[in-house]
Amino acid sequence: MKKLAIITVTVFLSIKAASADPDNDSLIINDDIQLVTETAAPIHLENLDTIYSGWRFRTDETQALQVDDFDNPAMVFVDKAIDLFNTIDGIEGKACVSCHESVAQFRGLSAIMPKVIDGELVVLESFINDHRDQVMGAEPWKWSGEKMQSMVALIGLQSRGMPVNVKIDGEARPYWEQGKEMYYTRFGQLQLSCANCHEDNYGKMIRADHLSQGHANGFPTYRLKQAKLISRHNRFRGCIRDTRAETFAEGSDEFKALELYLASRSIGLTVETPAVRQ
Repeated sequence: MKKLAIITVTVFLSIKAASADPDNDSLIINDDIQLVTETAAPIHLENLDTIYSGWRFRTDETQALQVDDFDNPAMVFVDKAIDLFNTIDGIEGKACVSCHESVAQFRGLSAIMPKVIDGELVVLESFINDHRDQVMGAEPWKWSGEKMQSMVALIGLQSRGMPVNVKIDGEARPYWEQGKEMYYTRFGQLQLSCANCHEDNYGKMIRADHLSQGHANGFPTYRLKQAKLISRHNRFRGCIRDTRAETFAEGSDEFKALELYLASRSIGLTVETPAVRQ
């Protein structure tokens, strides 16, 4: 127990050792699409007055990769998803394009996801796999697999520049409450919650990383560290593992609820998909 206390104190000392506020740069993509990276916090947030995109906490070099689609490494996966959108798969002999003339028809969808459909909280990955199963008769894609996250990125790109505007009332309320509870729950041997880093200590440095507010409006994001698209649930797993706790599964009800709560914290920021992070 004494050793655990020493470890926990060490972690917080390393967080507090250096501080750097988010920069004042503006995010304009392709010299055309201006994204909102700073705005008043939504009224349901009790501990923040202003919310900032994670882009504002990144190095100039990383920021530059997101400013131009030609330089954005995530666009390779978006191109792959365009091919997938037009590829017949499954026993019904259908492709996505068989029902949806253009992926542009999904404009606005990512900005309002997750949402409750037929009494169940649905995120984009489950939405895609449900359609593959029920309409195409195709095998489900792995949650964080390349095909799935490429398609999530392609669909998300259609909403880029639109404000996040998820519903948190009505049928969504119980899921939102569950996600909020998870956000403030301390996990693992280090007894850390999402809020400890992304609410209490954002702007500070932890090791070589600059802590952001942890908004998920750019996911799936191309993470330079892993050189591929990373899903929201993949990051949830990684953060919980970093607390030295057993984590939940990707696609679990717990992570879906957490995704809804995180999306609600981003209301007013714009969709950045696909973002680039370190």
